[in-house]
Amino acid sequence: MKMPAEAARREWLVWLADERRAGVLTVATYSRSVAGFLGFLSLHLGQEPTLADLAAISLSDFRAWLAARAGEGAGAATRGRELAAVKNFFRYVRLRRGVQNPALSLLATPRAKRPLPRALPEEAARRIGGEIGALAESPWLAARDQALFTLLYGCGLRISEALGISVREAKTLAADGTLIVRGKGGKERIVPVLPAVQAALAAWLAVHPSPEPDAPLFVGARGGRLAAGVAQRAVRNFRRLVGLPEHATPHALRHSFATHLLARGADLRAIQELLGHASLSTTQRYTAVDSERLLAVWRNAHPRAR
Repeated sequence: MKMPAEAARREWLVWLADERRAGVLTVATYSRSVAGFLGFLSLHLGQEPTLADLAAISLSDFRAWLAARAGEGAGAATRGRELAAVKNFFRYVRLRRGVQNPALSLLATPRAKRPLPRALPEEAARRIGGEIGALAESPWLAARDQALFTLLYGCGLRISEALGISVREAKTLAADGTLIVRGKGGKERIVPVLPAVQAALAAWLAVHPSPEPDAPLFVGARGGRLAAGVAQRAVRNFRRLVGLPEHATPHALRHSFATHLLARGADLRAIQELLGHASLSTTQRYTAVDSERLLAVWRNAHPRAR
């Protein structure tokens, strides 16, 4: 157990290359990761670590190493890869040298933070629904596009949910102006349909080429169900024509729906129900978006922020 950990590292690298047939780049990457870890331990312990030291490392020591790497600017993905290399090394010394360290199994892999939803300004979201039809090749395609994108922003639907609606469902809105939408996993929810959305849907249904009740509400130029890629391409062409940001996509309209409701004081639980989120934590990401917006306003407007 007095064997230097560095000697064990060199043995491990030979084992990776010769017995595990790991690639040259993999061996080099693993080598740097574990060398860096052992370098941290040398400073942390005040001496070059031995196999006995590896067996005695606590969970807080491992966390201190990850925290130090984060302080050096290593992102979650980088720290996750380095931790995988360290775990591989510890697996080797356990099998070949009998060194056990149960603390390592308790260490969670660092996870990258999910990016915040990127909403559009209200005027930009309105423009997509109101003006995108101008790019269509015919009046009926213009009516379709206006109805689709007005629906996405007005109801906060996923593109797949909107494209799954049938003509019958669109024609039989409840008396209170609500629509049953099938979300992920076939889970149904009720969404209110604003008068502006109802008007756009009515204009589209008036020229729909396949008014059979079971036909898709949104169809392509050849009569089949509209593909999501076609809708995405329409928004891409429109945003580049009028100068909207690159994150202007059909899904950004859903983000905009939630962000704009929250900014106007809507209850978070109500937004969760409208979006069809299974967990409130998913919806809570929009509170961070709103906080960022308020901070941006403060930085730009407050005289003491400059």
